[in-house]
Amino acid sequence: MVEWWTRAHELLCTQRIPQLQIAEVVRESGAMLREGYQDFFDTLHRHGVPLFIFSAGVGDILEEVIRQRGVLHPNIHIVSNYMDFGDDGLLQGFKAPLIHIFNKNSPASGSTSYFRQLRGRTNILLLGDSLGDLSMADGVPGVQNILKIGFLNDRVEEQRELYLDSYDVVLERDETLDVVNGLLRHILCAGDGGDAQGP
Repeated sequence: MVEWWTRAHELLCTQRIPQLQIAEVVRESGAMLREGYQDFFDTLHRHGVPLFIFSAGVGDILEEVIRQRGVLHPNIHIVSNYMDFGDDGLLQGFKAPLIHIFNKNSPASGSTSYFRQLRGRTNILLLGDSLGDLSMADGVPGVQNILKIGFLNDRVEEQRELYLDSYDVVLERDETLDVVNGLLRHILCAGDGGDAQGP
């Protein structure tokens, strides 16, 4: 994994990508978030729930996609592979640590200090679309409950049993956040004393 990701990053660096072009490229790319993202991001922000995003992709791109959709709220913390630009504004490398699909967790990603800020929060809703995502909550102190929701999009028949053995809830070929948003509404309304005005 390290070799594959390192080589991919090295190839990107040969393209001399200008930092100022990232927003334009994202705007023209047609990159999308799952249907229901607006409710998901806004609900977590409104209720002061931290949203921790691990991505083995390029953090600058992911962050820009979220920004352009108008949901880059202050409760969001992204751990990903961020580009390192030189004085000339061109891509010269990637900042450490390297994040790949099998090290998306606190000790490997250097996110221990952020996780410390989550002290007192005992419940985690973990969303993943690979078996490597199951370790994303490793290192969070004081966790009592983790509800793991897996999005199974590829090789469904082949991977179904593995996902069912690993995740609490498995959503097959579901490109929406409908189930997650419904669950959040239920949890947050219950936390508000059943207030019908909850999200």
